[in-house]
Amino acid sequence: MPIGVFTMVGIYIIVWWTVLFAVLPLGMAGETKEPPTDGAQWGAPRTPNLKKKFLTTTWVSALVWVFIMALIFTGWLPLPDFSSAPAV
Repeated sequence: MPIGVFTMVGIYIIVWWTVLFAVLPLGMAGETKEPPTDGAQWGAPRTPNLKKKFLTTTWVSALVWVFIMALIFTGWLPLPDFSSAPAV
């Protein structure tokens, strides 16, 4: 096995956050230019759909992670070996 379990989990977490920032703006329509009366911010969406976006982020991240793991295990994306100390 070229990498350990903690490295795999770390790669998944990085992929998940990257995909989250790519998914967040999807589906956001331009809101009206009327001033908010309920104390909300001007740029805040009325329906952010965060649960749907988190679920989408999770399954897209899983697909990307599987692709990255396939590249690592087939040797197309070699990772450096940091386990050995450099010679002095």
